[in-house]
Amino acid sequence: MMQRKIAFIGGGNMAAAIIAGLIASGYEKSLITVSAPSEATRTRFTQNMGILTTANNVEAASQADVVVLAVKPQLMREVCEGLKAIQNLDQKLFLTIAAGTAVQLYRDILGPTLKIIRIMPNTPSLVGEGVSGIFADEMITQDDKTFTTELMSAVGKVVWVVKETEINHVIAVAGSAPGYLFLFLEAMYDKAIALGFEPHQARETILQTAKGIVALAEHEKDLGFNQLRKNVSSKGGTTVEALAVFENKGLKTTVDEAMQAAIDRAQSMEIEFSLNKKS
Repeated sequence: MMQRKIAFIGGGNMAAAIIAGLIASGYEKSLITVSAPSEATRTRFTQNMGILTTANNVEAASQADVVVLAVKPQLMREVCEGLKAIQNLDQKLFLTIAAGTAVQLYRDILGPTLKIIRIMPNTPSLVGEGVSGIFADEMITQDDKTFTTELMSAVGKVVWVVKETEINHVIAVAGSAPGYLFLFLEAMYDKAIALGFEPHQARETILQTAKGIVALAEHEKDLGFNQLRKNVSSKGGTTVEALAVFENKGLKTTVDEAMQAAIDRAQSMEIEFSLNKKS
Protein backbone atom coordinates (compact mmCIF):
# COMPACT_ATOMS: atom_id res chain seq x y z
CA MET A 1 0.00 0.00 0.00
CA MET A 2 1.06 3.64 -0.39
CA GLN A 3 3.03 4.87 2.60
CA ARG A 4 2.27 8.18 4.28
CA LYS A 5 3.15 9.64 7.66
CA ILE A 6 0.27 8.74 10.00
CA ALA A 7 -0.54 10.20 13.41
CA PHE A 8 -3.03 8.39 15.62
CA ILE A 9 -4.63 10.75 18.12
CA GLY A 10 -5.63 8.31 20.85
CA GLY A 11 -4.09 4.98 21.74
CA GLY A 12 -7.06 2.74 22.50
CA ASN A 13 -7.75 -0.79 21.36
CA MET A 14 -8.97 0.13 17.88
CA ALA A 15 -5.95 2.31 17.18
CA ALA A 16 -3.71 -0.52 18.37
CA ALA A 17 -5.51 -3.00 16.12
CA ILE A 18 -5.15 -0.82 13.03
CA ILE A 19 -1.47 -0.17 13.75
CA ALA A 20 -0.78 -3.87 14.30
CA GLY A 21 -2.50 -4.64 11.01
CA LEU A 22 -0.46 -1.98 9.20
CA ILE A 23 2.83 -3.29 10.58
CA ALA A 24 1.88 -6.87 9.70
CA SER A 25 1.19 -5.74 6.14
CA GLY A 26 4.66 -4.21 5.87
CA TYR A 27 4.00 -0.57 6.72
CA GLU A 28 7.12 1.32 7.76
CA LYS A 29 7.07 1.75 11.56
CA SER A 30 8.96 5.03 11.44
CA LEU A 31 5.99 6.59 9.61
CA ILE A 32 3.56 5.88 12.46
CA THR A 33 3.14 8.05 15.57
CA VAL A 34 0.68 7.66 18.43
CA SER A 35 -0.29 10.56 20.65
CA ALA A 36 -1.72 9.57 24.02
CA PRO A 37 -1.81 11.31 27.43
CA SER A 38 -1.01 8.13 29.36
CA GLU A 39 2.67 7.32 29.78
CA ALA A 40 1.81 3.66 30.21
CA THR A 41 -0.01 3.64 26.87
CA ARG A 42 2.89 5.33 25.12
CA THR A 43 5.36 2.88 26.63
CA ARG A 44 3.23 -0.05 25.47
CA PHE A 45 3.23 1.17 21.87
CA THR A 46 6.96 1.88 21.93
CA GLN A 47 7.95 -1.46 23.46
CA ASN A 48 5.44 -3.73 21.73
CA MET A 49 5.32 -2.14 18.28
CA GLY A 50 8.45 -0.03 18.02
CA ILE A 51 6.67 3.11 16.85
CA LEU A 52 7.02 6.76 17.80
CA THR A 53 4.87 8.21 20.58
CA THR A 54 4.15 11.60 22.10
CA ALA A 55 1.80 13.23 24.58
CA ASN A 56 1.37 16.24 22.29
CA ASN A 57 -1.49 15.97 19.79
CA VAL A 58 -0.43 19.08 17.88
CA GLU A 59 3.13 17.82 17.52
CA ALA A 60 1.96 14.46 16.20
CA ALA A 61 -0.60 15.85 13.79
CA SER A 62 1.66 18.65 12.50
CA GLN A 63 4.22 16.17 11.23
CA ALA A 64 1.69 13.79 9.65
CA ASP A 65 0.09 13.51 6.23
CA VAL A 66 -2.81 11.51 7.67
CA VAL A 67 -4.38 12.10 11.09
CA VAL A 68 -6.50 9.31 12.57
CA LEU A 69 -8.84 10.65 15.25
CA ALA A 70 -9.24 7.66 17.57
CA VAL A 71 -10.64 9.17 20.76
CA LYS A 72 -14.06 8.68 22.33
CA PRO A 73 -16.90 10.67 20.73
CA GLN A 74 -17.43 12.63 23.93
CA LEU A 75 -13.84 13.91 23.72
CA MET A 76 -13.77 14.63 20.00
CA ARG A 77 -14.75 18.30 20.10
CA GLU A 78 -12.14 19.10 22.77
CA VAL A 79 -9.44 17.22 20.86
CA CYS A 80 -10.28 18.94 17.58
CA GLU A 81 -10.34 22.36 19.25
CA GLY A 82 -6.79 21.66 20.33
CA LEU A 83 -5.71 20.98 16.74
CA LYS A 84 -6.95 24.31 15.33
CA ALA A 85 -3.53 25.94 15.64
CA ILE A 86 -1.92 23.52 13.15
CA GLN A 87 -0.82 25.06 9.86
CA ASN A 88 -2.11 23.68 6.54
CA LEU A 89 -4.88 21.60 8.07
CA ASP A 90 -6.65 21.44 4.73
CA GLN A 91 -3.63 19.71 3.17
CA LYS A 92 -3.87 16.76 5.56
CA LEU A 93 -6.25 13.82 5.38
CA PHE A 94 -8.27 13.30 8.55
CA LEU A 95 -9.88 9.96 9.38
CA THR A 96 -12.32 9.56 12.25
CA ILE A 97 -13.29 6.24 13.80
CA ALA A 98 -15.63 7.75 16.41
CA ALA A 99 -19.32 6.89 16.25
CA GLY A 100 -21.93 9.64 16.18
CA THR A 101 -19.62 12.40 14.92
CA ALA A 102 -20.72 13.80 11.56
CA VAL A 103 -18.41 15.26 8.91
CA GLN A 104 -19.88 18.72 9.50
CA LEU A 105 -18.80 18.64 13.16
CA TYR A 106 -15.14 18.44 12.12
CA ARG A 107 -15.46 21.13 9.47
CA ASP A 108 -17.24 23.43 11.92
CA ILE A 109 -14.21 23.20 14.20
CA LEU A 110 -11.26 22.74 11.84
CA GLY A 111 -12.42 24.58 8.75
CA PRO A 112 -14.82 24.15 5.81
CA THR A 113 -12.14 22.78 3.48
CA LEU A 114 -11.03 20.00 5.85
CA LYS A 115 -10.57 16.62 4.16
CA ILE A 116 -12.34 14.20 6.50
CA ILE A 117 -13.39 10.57 6.04
CA ARG A 118 -15.69 8.77 8.46
CA ILE A 119 -14.89 5.17 9.33
CA MET A 120 -17.03 2.86 11.45
CA PRO A 121 -15.04 -0.30 12.33
CA ASN A 122 -16.43 -3.07 14.51
CA THR A 123 -14.69 -4.88 17.35
CA PRO A 124 -13.64 -8.03 15.41
CA SER A 125 -11.15 -5.63 13.81
CA LEU A 126 -9.13 -6.29 16.98
CA VAL A 127 -8.36 -9.77 15.59
CA GLY A 128 -8.16 -8.79 11.93
CA GLU A 129 -11.68 -9.96 11.10
CA GLY A 130 -13.56 -6.69 11.18
CA VAL A 131 -15.93 -4.82 8.91
CA SER A 132 -15.50 -1.08 8.45
CA GLY A 133 -18.12 1.18 6.91
CA ILE A 134 -16.50 4.18 5.21
CA PHE A 135 -17.93 7.46 3.92
CA ALA A 136 -16.24 10.27 2.01
CA ASP A 137 -17.80 13.23 0.23
CA GLU A 138 -16.82 14.99 -3.01
CA MET A 139 -13.90 16.81 -1.33
CA ILE A 140 -11.95 13.56 -1.02
CA THR A 141 -9.68 12.43 -3.86
CA GLN A 142 -9.57 8.93 -5.27
CA ASP A 143 -6.01 8.53 -3.97
CA ASP A 144 -7.23 9.32 -0.45
CA LYS A 145 -10.07 6.81 -0.83
CA THR A 146 -7.64 4.15 -2.04
CA PHE A 147 -5.31 4.83 0.88
CA THR A 148 -8.19 4.56 3.35
CA THR A 149 -9.36 1.29 1.82
CA GLU A 150 -5.88 -0.18 2.12
CA LEU A 151 -5.52 1.13 5.67
CA MET A 152 -8.72 -0.48 6.94
CA SER A 153 -8.22 -3.65 4.89
CA ALA A 154 -5.36 -4.34 7.30
CA VAL A 155 -7.99 -5.26 9.92
CA GLY A 156 -10.76 -6.79 7.80
CA LYS A 157 -13.28 -5.99 5.08
CA VAL A 158 -14.39 -2.51 4.03
CA VAL A 159 -17.79 -1.29 2.87
CA TRP A 160 -18.01 2.13 1.22
CA VAL A 161 -21.33 3.95 1.50
CA VAL A 162 -22.65 6.68 -0.78
CA LYS A 163 -24.52 8.79 1.79
CA GLU A 164 -23.26 9.76 5.22
CA THR A 165 -26.52 8.61 6.81
CA GLU A 166 -25.71 5.10 5.60
CA ILE A 167 -22.82 4.94 8.08
CA ASN A 168 -25.51 4.52 10.73
CA HIS A 169 -26.90 1.59 8.77
CA VAL A 170 -23.47 -0.04 8.87
CA ILE A 171 -23.46 0.52 12.62
CA ALA A 172 -26.71 -1.44 12.89
CA VAL A 173 -25.62 -4.26 10.57
CA ALA A 174 -21.97 -4.60 11.62
CA GLY A 175 -20.85 -2.10 14.24
CA SER A 176 -23.29 -3.12 16.97
CA ALA A 177 -23.85 -6.65 15.66
CA PRO A 178 -21.17 -8.34 17.81
CA GLY A 179 -23.27 -7.34 20.81
CA TYR A 180 -26.38 -8.96 19.35
CA LEU A 181 -24.60 -12.20 18.60
CA PHE A 182 -22.78 -12.30 21.93
CA LEU A 183 -26.16 -11.97 23.66
CA PHE A 184 -27.48 -14.92 21.67
CA LEU A 185 -24.38 -16.98 22.51
CA GLU A 186 -24.74 -15.96 26.16
CA ALA A 187 -28.33 -17.26 26.20
CA MET A 188 -27.20 -20.57 24.68
CA TYR A 189 -24.36 -20.78 27.21
CA ASP A 190 -26.72 -20.21 30.15
CA LYS A 191 -28.99 -22.99 28.94
CA ALA A 192 -26.04 -25.32 28.40
CA ILE A 193 -24.92 -24.74 31.99
CA ALA A 194 -28.47 -25.41 33.20
CA LEU A 195 -28.36 -28.69 31.29
CA GLY A 196 -25.24 -29.73 33.19
CA PHE A 197 -22.39 -28.79 30.83
CA GLU A 198 -19.10 -27.79 32.41
CA PRO A 199 -18.37 -24.09 31.72
CA HIS A 200 -15.36 -24.76 29.49
CA GLN A 201 -17.25 -27.49 27.65
CA ALA A 202 -20.25 -25.25 27.05
CA ARG A 203 -18.07 -22.38 25.80
CA GLU A 204 -15.99 -24.54 23.46
CA THR A 205 -19.04 -26.32 22.05
CA ILE A 206 -20.91 -23.10 21.35
CA LEU A 207 -17.90 -21.29 19.87
CA GLN A 208 -17.01 -24.20 17.60
CA THR A 209 -20.63 -24.38 16.45
CA ALA A 210 -20.62 -20.66 15.65
CA LYS A 211 -17.30 -20.98 13.85
CA GLY A 212 -18.61 -23.93 11.85
CA ILE A 213 -21.77 -22.06 10.86
CA VAL A 214 -19.74 -19.17 9.43
CA ALA A 215 -17.42 -21.58 7.60
CA LEU A 216 -20.40 -23.45 6.14
CA ALA A 217 -22.06 -20.23 4.97
CA GLU A 218 -18.83 -19.07 3.34
CA HIS A 219 -18.43 -22.45 1.62
CA GLU A 220 -22.02 -22.45 0.36
CA LYS A 221 -21.74 -18.88 -0.91
CA ASP A 222 -24.43 -19.37 -3.56
CA LEU A 223 -27.07 -20.13 -0.92
CA GLY A 224 -28.96 -17.45 0.98
CA PHE A 225 -29.32 -17.60 4.75
CA ASN A 226 -32.95 -18.63 4.31
CA GLN A 227 -31.94 -21.71 2.31
CA LEU A 228 -29.10 -22.58 4.66
CA ARG A 229 -31.60 -22.55 7.50
CA LYS A 230 -33.96 -24.80 5.56
CA ASN A 231 -31.11 -27.21 4.83
CA VAL A 232 -30.67 -27.92 8.55
CA SER A 233 -34.40 -28.08 9.30
CA SER A 234 -35.75 -31.57 8.73
CA LYS A 235 -39.54 -31.87 8.78
CA GLY A 236 -40.69 -33.08 12.17
CA GLY A 237 -37.19 -32.72 13.61
CA THR A 238 -35.67 -30.91 16.57
CA THR A 239 -34.47 -27.83 14.69
CA VAL A 240 -37.93 -27.17 13.27
CA GLU A 241 -39.39 -27.27 16.77
CA ALA A 242 -36.78 -24.82 18.08
CA LEU A 243 -37.22 -22.44 15.14
CA ALA A 244 -40.98 -22.47 15.60
CA VAL A 245 -40.48 -21.03 19.09
CA PHE A 246 -38.32 -18.22 17.70
CA GLU A 247 -40.91 -17.45 15.06
CA ASN A 248 -43.79 -17.50 17.55
CA LYS A 249 -41.85 -15.16 19.83
CA GLY A 250 -41.30 -12.75 16.95
CA LEU A 251 -37.53 -13.05 16.61
CA LYS A 252 -37.34 -11.27 13.24
CA THR A 253 -39.48 -8.40 14.48
CA THR A 254 -37.32 -8.08 17.58
CA VAL A 255 -34.12 -8.01 15.51
CA ASP A 256 -35.65 -5.42 13.18
CA GLU A 257 -36.60 -3.19 16.11
CA ALA A 258 -33.21 -3.62 17.78
CA MET A 259 -31.28 -2.67 14.65
CA GLN A 260 -33.51 0.34 14.09
CA ALA A 261 -32.89 1.38 17.71
CA ALA A 262 -29.14 1.33 16.97
CA ILE A 263 -29.68 3.55 13.92
CA ASP A 264 -31.89 5.95 15.86
CA ARG A 265 -29.32 6.25 18.64
CA ALA A 266 -26.49 6.89 16.17
CA GLN A 267 -28.54 9.67 14.60
CA SER A 268 -29.32 11.25 17.96
CA MET A 269 -25.64 11.11 18.93
CA GLU A 270 -24.75 13.14 15.83
CA ILE A 271 -27.24 15.80 16.87
CA GLU A 272 -26.04 15.80 20.49
CA PHE A 273 -22.36 16.18 19.59
CA SER A 274 -23.07 18.85 16.97
CA LEU A 275 -24.97 20.92 19.55
CA ASN A 276 -22.47 20.34 22.35
CA LYS A 277 -20.51 23.54 21.74
CA LYS A 278 -17.44 24.10 23.83
CA SER A 279 -18.22 26.63 26.54
